[in-house]
Amino acid sequence: MNRRLGIESIMGIGGGNISKASQAALDKAEELCRKRKPEQALPYLTKAMEDSNNLDAFIQAAFLLPHPVAVEFLEKVERKGRATLKQTLSADCFEETGRHYGQFWNLLETRPYMRVLQAMVRLYFENKNYAKSANTAIRMLRLCPIDNLGQRDWLGSILLRAGRISDALFFAQAWLTPDASGKGTPPPSGGTAFGAPSREPLSPARELKLATRSDSSIVYNAALAAFKLWGNCPLACQYLRIGARVNPHIIIKILAKSDPPRTMNMDMRSPNGPEVAQDYLWLTQVLWMEPDVWAWANDDPTAKRSVLRNCCLPSCSKWESRVMEWKRCAACKEVWYCSGQCQKAHWPVHKPRCLEHKSNKQYMRAMAKGTTLPSDFKMPTADFSSKMAFLRTPTTIGGTGF
Repeated sequence: MNRRLGIESIMGIGGGNISKASQAALDKAEELCRKRKPEQALPYLTKAMEDSNNLDAFIQAAFLLPHPVAVEFLEKVERKGRATLKQTLSADCFEETGRHYGQFWNLLETRPYMRVLQAMVRLYFENKNYAKSANTAIRMLRLCPIDNLGQRDWLGSILLRAGRISDALFFAQAWLTPDASGKGTPPPSGGTAFGAPSREPLSPARELKLATRSDSSIVYNAALAAFKLWGNCPLACQYLRIGARVNPHIIIKILAKSDPPRTMNMDMRSPNGPEVAQDYLWLTQVLWMEPDVWAWANDDPTAKRSVLRNCCLPSCSKWESRVMEWKRCAACKEVWYCSGQCQKAHWPVHKPRCLEHKSNKQYMRAMAKGTTLPSDFKMPTADFSSKMAFLRTPTTIGGTGF
């Protein structure tokens, strides 16, 4: 739902409900914010907010305010957006009986409002108001079960932080069903039709399937929730081992007792990659470092063995004896060696891959920050809305500014 990548980049914010002058001012303000020049951005934001329908301008302004003030500010913006949608769509669009309820993913008019809710989820969380953060994410998923803003990666962690352990496990299991994790079919109400979670262990076939195509944030939350509910049970261990396979970056940081991330990773990411791990640990690592939880994860031989590495020099057969014993390549962080001698011996083979990885990272950072991409870089993007597909090759791409 990035307005700079999809159909909104062609038709305008919310499908064209914002004046061109307001949108141009917002674009300039966001560019200055990305360059860390918020003082210079303020006049443009003020201009953008002259159009009261430009909710994205108010979101950007909120992230320049102190947290308590920002939360109150966004709550007012949410009420404004809600009132506007009731006038634009229907008075019952936020009610379960309304024809638009659960269909917000397919309505361009709703996208700015959903981005307001997304910003509120984050600000509530950063203010440690986990109950409100969870309830806002739940509202998003019920309005848009298909979850095109990725709230399923957040809600499980927020529920755990809010002490809603049973709901966290139910939510995770809803997204780990064969339909949700295999066919991409979202569960009812986006997984928020809460009930009692299952304690039944996974079949070997199901465990293997999840280890090849599941979302690491959801699996790790399932493991943590199951352990908190039932202790060292077979189901909790299964989820832990699946998580270690699909995203070892997470459990490596946990078992090595690395410091929790101070910020989210704003780079573009691959599924279950290190960027996903950083965001998950930013949300949840504090819970994994609780003594009983950490000891349980550290004592699981299968999970621990799956993240011990062998030296990347093919002729060397050494394995780590403890998590993160060996150092990774400082440039790409994709390979590791038992010694400097092995790294030096492998460099002629590793060099092309290392340089390619570095180049790809530069492209991804440029895309995330909205800076100009190299002219030889072609990236088609598609956004399906109202049964229409758009394909383009952008030269400048930006985010939402927060």
